[in-house]
Amino acid sequence: MAPEARIKAFLKNSATALCAAIVVLSSFSLGAEAARRHHRSHHHHLPAQPAAPPRALPYPQLPLPFEISGAQYLPLPWTEVKGWNDDDHLAAYKTFRASCKSINAQTGTSEPKALAGSLNEPCNAARSLELADDAQAKAFFETNFAPLRISRLGEPDGFVTGYYEPVLEGSRTHTDVYNVPVYRRPSNLFVRGYKQDSVSLPNKGPVYRKIGRRKLVPYYDRAEIEDGKIAGRGLEIAWLKDPTDLLFAQIQGSARIRFEDGTTLRLNYDAYNGYPYTAVGRILIERGIIPKEEMSMQKIREWMAQNPDGAKELRRQNRAYIFFREVNLSDKDEAVGAQGIPLTAGRSIAVDKSLHVYGTPFFIEGELPIESDRARTPFHRLMIAQDTGSAIIGPARADLYFGAGADAGRISGRLRHPMHFVMLVPKSLDPASRAAKLPVPDPRPSEKIAKLFPQTDPAKDTGKEPGKDQVKDQAKPAAAPAAAAQGKSDTVAVASPVPLPVPRPVMEPVREPRRPVKNRSHPPQ
Repeated sequence: MAPEARIKAFLKNSATALCAAIVVLSSFSLGAEAARRHHRSHHHHLPAQPAAPPRALPYPQLPLPFEISGAQYLPLPWTEVKGWNDDDHLAAYKTFRASCKSINAQTGTSEPKALAGSLNEPCNAARSLELADDAQAKAFFETNFAPLRISRLGEPDGFVTGYYEPVLEGSRTHTDVYNVPVYRRPSNLFVRGYKQDSVSLPNKGPVYRKIGRRKLVPYYDRAEIEDGKIAGRGLEIAWLKDPTDLLFAQIQGSARIRFEDGTTLRLNYDAYNGYPYTAVGRILIERGIIPKEEMSMQKIREWMAQNPDGAKELRRQNRAYIFFREVNLSDKDEAVGAQGIPLTAGRSIAVDKSLHVYGTPFFIEGELPIESDRARTPFHRLMIAQDTGSAIIGPARADLYFGAGADAGRISGRLRHPMHFVMLVPKSLDPASRAAKLPVPDPRPSEKIAKLFPQTDPAKDTGKEPGKDQVKDQAKPAAAPAAAAQGKSDTVAVASPVPLPVPRPVMEPVREPRRPVKNRSHPPQ
């Protein structure tokens, strides 16, 4: 064979052998990889990767030291409570002890409110203290309570009105003169969650009347009751001369009816018909009949007496209607409040029952027209929450009780004034000591840093079209540097908003599907 032919044959055989070797090696590597996968899937499961921990909040989720819905408050030292040293603390202490009798008698869980059952501690301390000195009574309140300035959120002061117990002329029977009925609670009046014969029914929320055994419909309003919807059913307790007398007795929540034989009947609130209270005085102001600065209960009475037809229409604007019950009290006893104890003239107040606990002391300070319509009598008294009313709404809202009779009615009818409220909180709930446990927030960034790095939430900004407010906001940064350049030589560049960091998403590990393995029979070696 020629040398060239031998060389060509050698190269051809070498190439053939090299290709065969490559094929063998590749098949071996594929088989080894398949074997490794088979081994891992049957003998070594992939460890599950732990989920990414949630982002830690900058501050712990701790409860607020003291919280009343819709209220703002400021702890004060006793030296900054204006008029505190000038009050009759012994009179306030006696009224507080009267409330403690009801508080100490309570059993079961405490009310879900800011003070809850914390009044038990100062009441237990007062149980054995028969104080007869004003200085000792003052020391008792300073030892067991902490003063807290309180008002509605965004407002500097609270608001007070007055109420009293009217003394009215009446009759036990219907006559031509006494023809206005005073009704007790009807048997078909129904409140969800209460038995029909319950001693105490709420003064807020819906009220129904039963038709048959199951059907419930809203109860009659004032106009329907005055037109005789419940007349002739034996519900009449007594009869009055004037429907205006009945209206004001219902507004006050209690009354004394004197009969011609000299006896007196004492009445207290028992239930209402489920409609919200509408102030007739506010309607007269809105209609321009009585100026706001001249409004008083006496002005309303005078207008109603001069306009009987208009008085009827005005009464029916207040759809709420009050039902009474007889109480066994003598002429010397004061009216009984919602706490179930006799009120104290000049010391008891009605508060919002949904926010406050009966027995809570409030120091109320300001100026009131006590002596006359235009008087500015200094008023600084420690009052005790012992009553409530449907029109008393808010954390710093109180109705001051002035007693019974015409003089008390004239004083209470003049009151519609802003006042300072200081709530006395038991030391166990002192918000100043509780607030010390809360972490202090980071220092606020400077104005320059805040302009350079304004914080925005990308989740809120995505998918929104620029509206009028956004167009205005986009125009403001352009005007700000120009104004700064006029006033200062150095201009500050405003950076684009820095998006807030987003938590890393949790990535679940991807598991490969298990492949079925065929059992192979290995030949014996």
